[in-house]
Amino acid sequence: MTTAELFRVSSSALSRHKMRAFLTLLGVIIGVATVVAVVSVISGLNSYVKEKVIGLNPDIVIFTKYGVITSREEWLIARKRRPVTLDDMRVVQRECRLCEQVGARGDRTRPVKYEDRKLSDVEVQGHTPNMGEAMKFDVVSGRYFTQTEYDHADAVAVIGWDVQDQLFGTQDPLGRIFKIDGYPVKVIGTLAKQGNVLGQSQDNVVYLPLTLFKKHIAPTDDIGIFIKPIGGVEGVTAATDEVRAILRALRKTKFDKDDPFGLVTAEILQQLWGKISQGAFLLMILISGISLVVGAIVIANIMFVSVVERTKEIGVRRALGARRRDIRWQFLLEAALLAAVGGAVGVVIGAGIALLVNQVFPAQVKFSFILIGIGVATFTGLLAGWIPSSQASQLPPVEALRYE
Repeated sequence: MTTAELFRVSSSALSRHKMRAFLTLLGVIIGVATVVAVVSVISGLNSYVKEKVIGLNPDIVIFTKYGVITSREEWLIARKRRPVTLDDMRVVQRECRLCEQVGARGDRTRPVKYEDRKLSDVEVQGHTPNMGEAMKFDVVSGRYFTQTEYDHADAVAVIGWDVQDQLFGTQDPLGRIFKIDGYPVKVIGTLAKQGNVLGQSQDNVVYLPLTLFKKHIAPTDDIGIFIKPIGGVEGVTAATDEVRAILRALRKTKFDKDDPFGLVTAEILQQLWGKISQGAFLLMILISGISLVVGAIVIANIMFVSVVERTKEIGVRRALGARRRDIRWQFLLEAALLAAVGGAVGVVIGAGIALLVNQVFPAQVKFSFILIGIGVATFTGLLAGWIPSSQASQLPPVEALRYE
């Protein structure tokens, strides 16, 4: 038999029992839909986290008291550490030969008010003046604060889109005075709109000189030191090691002890997210794998039933000259087509779920995911149909013709 004839015969056999075929494919449909939906969501979140959530330049390293905390034990250890201070930053500025820029920042949540309008929880950050250049803040109107304003702890601020919109409305905020936790500050710049990240606004921020921040907003020693190495990303490792050595020396840390501070880099944050998404992916594999195994068992069972129901048909075809491999390929192709149809339905459902999820969380439905879904389903059908098709091909023609 030609390939075209095999497809025609197999398709005809499947179309005779549409409801049975649909019920047979539920396991495959659920498994493939799970694969496509979860992979699409994870792919979308990976891109979104890399571009939006992490938001840290790959050549920036931040040294803080806490760093990236991944467990309760790490948090308890970090609590006992000495704060990273402005004095530490000044030593790093003076001693670090591989650092192009060294700066610092602090942050707190504080209420802000303008006339009768008030926002209760705004992220207020204190920066050194070189932070704007290093982090490439997108100031759309006005300007960032200067070194002179920083040195004199001038009461100036750069505000985010939400603060501008909710406090000032249609008014031009530049030059206007608003209050942060009761302290008056003048707006000298506004930031471009960043939007929400996983439901959290990135525009509900105010940036101040760190000197003003420490004097009137959060009089604490605890800050984060950032460095930008000479040579960009290629110089990150060497510059990080140099600053680590400086901070360890300041704290008189012995060589066999862990760092008494934490690190935050784009790479560390991406690795942390990678572990989280990997766990979700493995869970998806387990769930979809169970569904596909159930689907394969059901397909195999239906194919065994089909062989019994069509024993006489097999005998007639063998008597008319059909070879064993023709019979084997016919039933194997039926199982593969059955599963492929289920895979296609599963891909449509999975893509639909991903598009719905995309209204809340980012998701990406790629063509490769569609191919993977249909390919996995087809392979499942081939495995499920192997034994039934072999059994059908081995039926003796005479016994098959006598079967009633």
